[in-house]
Amino acid sequence: MRFGAVGAVGFVVDVAVFNVLRVTVFSPENIHEGPVLAKVVSTSIAIIVNWIGNRYWTFGPHRQPQALREGLEFAVVSLGGMAIGLACLWFSHYVLGFTSLLADNVSSNIVGLALGTVFRFWLYRSWVFKPRTVSHAQPTEDAVPHPRTATGPILTAPTAD
Repeated sequence: MRFGAVGAVGFVVDVAVFNVLRVTVFSPENIHEGPVLAKVVSTSIAIIVNWIGNRYWTFGPHRQPQALREGLEFAVVSLGGMAIGLACLWFSHYVLGFTSLLADNVSSNIVGLALGTVFRFWLYRSWVFKPRTVSHAQPTEDAVPHPRTATGPILTAPTAD
C-alpha cells in the first residue's frame, strides 16, 4: 500500500511535469526530440520524489545504513524503469507515428509506467531495500571449535562398573 501511495505521488509529479514541458519548451514543434526530453526531465524529478518516499516511508524499516549504496542501487533500478517508459514513448511516437499529446501520455504514462512499475517494484523489494545481514568474520578452515560447541558425538572416558 505504501509503495502504491508513494508511486501515486511520483505519478502525479511525472505526469504534470511531462505535460507542462511537452506543450511548452519541449513541444515537438520546437524540438523534434521534445517528448522524449520532457519525459527524461519529468521522470528524473519523480525519481527523486519516489526515492525520498520509499526510503523513509515504504521501506523505512528495511533502510540500509549505507545510504549512498542504497541510493545508487535505487538510481540504477529507477533508470531502468525510466528506460522502459522512454522506449514505449519512443516506439509509439517515432515508429508508430502516434504523435498527439494523448498518444504520448498513453504510451509513456500508462503503458510505460505499468511495465516500469513492475520492474522497479520487483528490484526494489528483492535488491535495493532487501534486509541484509551484517556478515561477521568467518572462521578459517583450520580453526579448532570449542569443545562445548563442537558438533558430533560426545566422547567420554569409560567408567568402571
